[in-house]
Amino acid sequence: MKTRPSSLESVTCWRAKFMEAFFSHVLRGTIDVSSDRRLCDQRFSPLLHSSRHVRQLTICNMLQGATELVAEPNRRVLETLASSLHTLKFRHLLFSDVAAQQSLRQLLHQLIHHGAVSQVSLYSWPVPESALFILILTMSAGFWQPGPGGPPCRLCGEASRGRAPSRDEGSLLLGSRRPRRDAAERCAAALMASRRKSEAKQTARAAPATRVTRRSTQESLIAGGTDPKRDLHPPATSYEAPGTKRPPSAPATTSSASASSSTSSSKRAPASSAPQPKPLKRFKRAAGKKGARTRQGSGAESEDLYDFVFIVAEAALTLCHLLSSWVSLESLTLSYNGLGSNIFRLLDSLRALSGQAGCRLRALHLSDLFSPLPILELTRAIVRALPLLRVLSIRVDHPSQRDNPAVPGNAGPPSHIIGDEEIPENCLEQLEMGFPRGAQPAPLLCSVLKASGSLQQLSLDSATFASPQDFGLVLQTLKEYNLALKRLSFHDMNLADCQSEVLFLLQNLTLQEITFSFCRLFEKRPAQFLPEMVAAMKGNSTLKGLRLPGNRLGNAGLLALADVFSEDSSSSLCQLDISSNCIKPDGLLEFAKRLERWGRGAFGHLRLFQNWLDQDAVTAREAIRRLRATCHVVSDSWDSSQAFADYVSTM
Repeated sequence: MKTRPSSLESVTCWRAKFMEAFFSHVLRGTIDVSSDRRLCDQRFSPLLHSSRHVRQLTICNMLQGATELVAEPNRRVLETLASSLHTLKFRHLLFSDVAAQQSLRQLLHQLIHHGAVSQVSLYSWPVPESALFILILTMSAGFWQPGPGGPPCRLCGEASRGRAPSRDEGSLLLGSRRPRRDAAERCAAALMASRRKSEAKQTARAAPATRVTRRSTQESLIAGGTDPKRDLHPPATSYEAPGTKRPPSAPATTSSASASSSTSSSKRAPASSAPQPKPLKRFKRAAGKKGARTRQGSGAESEDLYDFVFIVAEAALTLCHLLSSWVSLESLTLSYNGLGSNIFRLLDSLRALSGQAGCRLRALHLSDLFSPLPILELTRAIVRALPLLRVLSIRVDHPSQRDNPAVPGNAGPPSHIIGDEEIPENCLEQLEMGFPRGAQPAPLLCSVLKASGSLQQLSLDSATFASPQDFGLVLQTLKEYNLALKRLSFHDMNLADCQSEVLFLLQNLTLQEITFSFCRLFEKRPAQFLPEMVAAMKGNSTLKGLRLPGNRLGNAGLLALADVFSEDSSSSLCQLDISSNCIKPDGLLEFAKRLERWGRGAFGHLRLFQNWLDQDAVTAREAIRRLRATCHVVSDSWDSSQAFADYVSTM
């Protein structure tokens, strides 16, 4: 099938992985089943046979496969898929016709509302179609309506199709409470109205009874505005006619087992009983990451494309309206979408969501090229809005918003977002921050750390401070206020002038893992600093992992580190990463011999990626053979000469 799994994917069962890929190829038609007599046997269904192994399904381009899955001959396939599928992805979507969207509506209803799907991701959709985007978001949030000419859901036990007309997702999101609308909202209403008008024309012959419904919806869209403060779950008398299905405020199930039991109870409901609304399902939006951090290997799912979805202010409004009451949402990822000033609407919606009873949002991952707020002010605003957040990952690549396309109708930051009041105590356990160029104000970062007493993991990427004293202030704050901190990571930071601060960290008896990645640790005074560093580590009995990739350790530095494992050491270090440190085979062999001489027992893992071991392959193999008697060695066959040539060519 010419399919290669991602290098970052951990495959526990290759048979199941093969069957999952086989299912996707058959569904999309890239495998011709008619060419194999076993696959085209009338007694055998390739889709049904492989569907129970599918955990992740990707829908691409013009929604290929959606119509086939909801067709009556594939009913058993869809029922099996509803119980096995956990992750649904959309990639490279194009404009689709009404029939395909109607099929997608039914597919999402069965897989999300009656199935085990707990994660929905949208990748690489630079120009989103408004109606399709709203459809995916609202169905993920739990809203459901059969649509024009669509059959009622037999699993929901819906009433007959002659019930009073109900509002659809578009009218719910673009309501009529606020009389004034800006240009973006008027554009959104026009887009939706045009799309619904087209739908009504195409389905008029098949379902004449729906004309009144579609006309009333169209009128409400044309006349409607938006109100960011309104609730998306109003009483049926205010926004919805009787019979409209809407999600309850109760939180969603969190595991596959409980989701299955919830679905089963829904399926067992008698047809005469009242319709039971399905709980909201979790939704996680994921998009591309920076090209420098893309996955390796051809065939891996590309994540290096930028998705400027939210330049279309209609799309940002949709997400913000849903977020304000999406109580079952557990994890939200927004990567490189060009949010711009829409970040303020997002923060208001998150604040409203946090005030809802049963709010379950615990992880937020936000990254973008630009931000209208400095990253530390944005972090403070997020922590204030979501005090129950456990995981926060935030990255801004550039310090200015000059090149970011302007979004019409958006004002500057509201005063309640950039207030100077102290941050209340929060529940953060993991904080990851990627900084743009320029010195960062240490007091702002310290204010976040002081309010995060439960913090267990902190990662700072490309952070720059005005002076070593500012960096020391951050470390002192960690020591005084973050007593639960176990893992600390610094990446791409110039710590050459912060050697005393580094020693301060290595003497911290609460940290279990420290990472200094490409931090230029040994650029100055290596002969004096290395012995001081080794002495600090020998006296630290709590540090379990030390990662030092990209610090030009060299052979001399590696041999100095060997003393950490000597007989008079109290160190309990069991993981050491010395990748990209200009280490040669003879130095690695001497390191192995010293470990043998001291009789040190197995200390865990040793990572040696991208060192100069190809300069003497025989010596390198002997060194690794000796090391494997002491620890688990992870290395690679890296061409150091080519890498050096590439480095020189870019100088």
